[in-house]
Amino acid sequence: MEAISLSSSSISAIASSGAVKVKQSLSFSKNKMSVISCQSGSNNNHHAIKSSGISSVLTESSPSPLVSSPALIGPASLVLSPGQVEMHDEGSIGIVKFLKGKTFLITGGTGFLGKVLIEKMLRTAPDVQKIYVLIKAKNSEAALERLKNEVINAELFKNLKEKHGKSYQGFMLSKLIPVVGNVCETNLGLDKHTFDFMTNELDLIINSAANTTFDERYDTALDINTGGPTRLIGFAKQCLKLKLFLQVSTAYVNGQRQGRIMEKPFCAGESISAAGVEEAVLHKLIVEDEIKLLVESKQSLQDSSLLHKMKELGMQRAKKYGWQDTYVFTKAMGEMMIDNLRGEVPVVVIRPSVIESTYKEPFPGWMEGNRMMDPIILQYGKGQLTGFLVDPNGVLDVVPADMVVNATLAAMAKHGEAGKPEYNIYQVASSVVNPLVFRDLAELLYQHFNSSPFMDSTGNPVRVPKMKLFHSMEDFSSHLWRHAINRTGLGALANLDGKLSQKLETICRKSVEQAKYLANIYESYTFYGGRFDNSNTKRLMGCMSMEERQEFGFDVEKIDWEDYISNVHIPGLRRHVMKGRGLNS
Repeated sequence: MEAISLSSSSISAIASSGAVKVKQSLSFSKNKMSVISCQSGSNNNHHAIKSSGISSVLTESSPSPLVSSPALIGPASLVLSPGQVEMHDEGSIGIVKFLKGKTFLITGGTGFLGKVLIEKMLRTAPDVQKIYVLIKAKNSEAALERLKNEVINAELFKNLKEKHGKSYQGFMLSKLIPVVGNVCETNLGLDKHTFDFMTNELDLIINSAANTTFDERYDTALDINTGGPTRLIGFAKQCLKLKLFLQVSTAYVNGQRQGRIMEKPFCAGESISAAGVEEAVLHKLIVEDEIKLLVESKQSLQDSSLLHKMKELGMQRAKKYGWQDTYVFTKAMGEMMIDNLRGEVPVVVIRPSVIESTYKEPFPGWMEGNRMMDPIILQYGKGQLTGFLVDPNGVLDVVPADMVVNATLAAMAKHGEAGKPEYNIYQVASSVVNPLVFRDLAELLYQHFNSSPFMDSTGNPVRVPKMKLFHSMEDFSSHLWRHAINRTGLGALANLDGKLSQKLETICRKSVEQAKYLANIYESYTFYGGRFDNSNTKRLMGCMSMEERQEFGFDVEKIDWEDYISNVHIPGLRRHVMKGRGLNS
């Protein structure tokens, strides 16, 4: 789902859905977090009906105290309780059984992770009832066209195409229903008939819509990443038979916390940056106060300065409260709003770390667009970037997309079947159980591109040196200039042709500034001091049968990083992002 700017009407919508009631709703006595136990349940049967509002066959059916986190959470408090992880070979969650006959609403379904989720659901549970995909479009025809172009015709679904053959399109259109809507609008932008119908039919809501630009303008990010979940949980509370609300978040909502970071919720008003009791009061984070500040700021700005000031404001507010950028700050506030407003709605929050290409399913290496580490990998492989600003002993917390999806489905079935009004958090991350160290990653990249180099425009292999890792921006900047001058030949031509040298200097300067911008944006992650505990996620695995662990596996501890980076991820990047460019034919 694309993001849009926060307008006065959308601000009012957030407020009306409960944002301005946060101060009056700080009692969490009836909210619960669960301790996972392993039991299986049964499903209800459904039968089909017709709706004139949406052209498809639809389903019909008859109608532990919260663990409070302190304002300041330091490494000393991040202690893993012993004896909590158990593996059970007997019994199962019943993932496939749970999916059968269920009706879903998915936001962000045309995005990278959303597509992997949809593919896995339809491949493993083809008798799922319906999956409504909320799509931003001007009308139903345009929404259907987006669904076909961005989902149904995507290469990711080639296994399903082979399985269903000529009936593939018919099968997909019988299961996937495009719905014109927008999480940034009141009532999700749904017309009254669709709104009423869906509140009667939905079993589960999955919110995967987000704006993931780290330094996005504050109004845009707040609208979709905070306002979106706020509107969706309000919609969820009106669904008569909803079994679960699932929020796809990010492990980095934990901001600049250090040490081992547990799977804990945010308390209303919690600030990561507070360094003591008095300062905690001064830095108390209230979401509606951020909205009011945003409204006042926009009213005082001229159109010409709005974009820059909104970006600046987002980063300022994030850093004030202890988050590294606007993206994770607004995602954290989205979690806060869900927990505060959910009432009796069962909620699961999935917090993946950096999501990269698929590990195994539906085939290894599928990805779409440049993910977090990919611009660096590609520029290095092309010989355009020979160093980066990073802690050599730091950890890049990466998890493959298919493992995130499998964990999502397991948690969905586990808690959707239970139907208890609990709030469960699962961090799908590798930094504690299987860390990928930056120094090792740099060596893997060097080995790969020396054995399988890119080809330049003349058909010659691009030879790359070992990547240099820098601790300071000053040293990194100096390296960038030296490399740019050597690569363009600026030094040799400086005294021969003034115009040429001026042109080359402009090229060098642009190249250096782009690399420095990338390093500045990523610095909070390449020097990140937190490590994401995944105890809840491991306990969830323990509830699965051996067969389920094979079909829906998400044990990141078993990933061989050398094999994944060299034989899965980079080949996938070259094929699906580079589209084969730079390969030796």
